[in-house]
Amino acid sequence: MRIEVNLPSLGDDDDAVTKGVVAFWLQKAGAALKAGDDLLELTTDKAAFVVPSPESGTLMEYRVSEGDEVTVGDVLCVLEVG
Repeated sequence: MRIEVNLPSLGDDDDAVTKGVVAFWLQKAGAALKAGDDLLELTTDKAAFVVPSPESGTLMEYRVSEGDEVTVGDVLCVLEVG
């Protein structure tokens, strides 16, 4: 089964990050991932964050590229799970 990985809200409620720029991907398409493995680094005007994989699976495709601005809820990539 394929699932879309969305950008989660990062940070505490009052200081939650709602958008940022994809600095670079930490995994290549085809990589086998475990839940919690780092997928990409996101930079904001305040900090850099690492976005983890929500589930174990295989990274099938990127939906955003390095340098793209993304907001919470945007699809980052597709995983094959199960």
